[in-house]
Amino acid sequence: MSYNRHQAVGAYQRWEPVAFDAPPAPDPEPEAPPEPPSLAAEDAAPNEPPLKLPTAEDIERIHEAAHKNGYDAGYEEATARGRVEALQLHTLLTELDSALKTLDQNIAEEVLSLSVEIARQMVQRSLTDTPEVIIDTVRAALLHLPQAKTLIHLHPADLALAREYLGEQLAHHDHRLVEDDTLTPGGCRVEAAGSMVDARVETRWRRIMESLGREDTAWAPED
Repeated sequence: MSYNRHQAVGAYQRWEPVAFDAPPAPDPEPEAPPEPPSLAAEDAAPNEPPLKLPTAEDIERIHEAAHKNGYDAGYEEATARGRVEALQLHTLLTELDSALKTLDQNIAEEVLSLSVEIARQMVQRSLTDTPEVIIDTVRAALLHLPQAKTLIHLHPADLALAREYLGEQLAHHDHRLVEDDTLTPGGCRVEAAGSMVDARVETRWRRIMESLGREDTAWAPED
């Protein structure tokens, strides 16, 4: 790029030496800082709702409302769960009570059956070991028939004992012993004037079993 003379003259300036005794040039004044926006400018901003912080009463009210809502929901859930658990417990107790009653009934039946068997063996042993019990049986039967001239049916094995122990009473009331092999030893049947007292072993045993509510009332002596 080339310059002509006139352009060169305008582009260059003559250099002048600085005078040392010349007063110093004043410092450039600092730029003034920008002025803060005035309140009027802030007021000119769009209107916004002022921020309102909650008071202590507001916070407490919010906390109580949240607690109440949570309590109500928890209470309803706990109540429903409690009803279900109560129903389950009631069902369990009912079933347990029924099972215990059945168990008690079964145990009672077993105990009663055992007692009956023990009693049967004791009666059988008593009739075998102490045949004299027939005397008490005959006397108890005669109390129900105070008439004279009664017929006393006995097993042949009991006739000798009856004559030995009841001889005087038989003669005094004119009673008569009748041998009857259909009877079980230890039992008797007394008849007088159309009346009868059944004191057979089978009959007395059946009455005892019926009083206990037993269905198996038949006498079953040991072989």
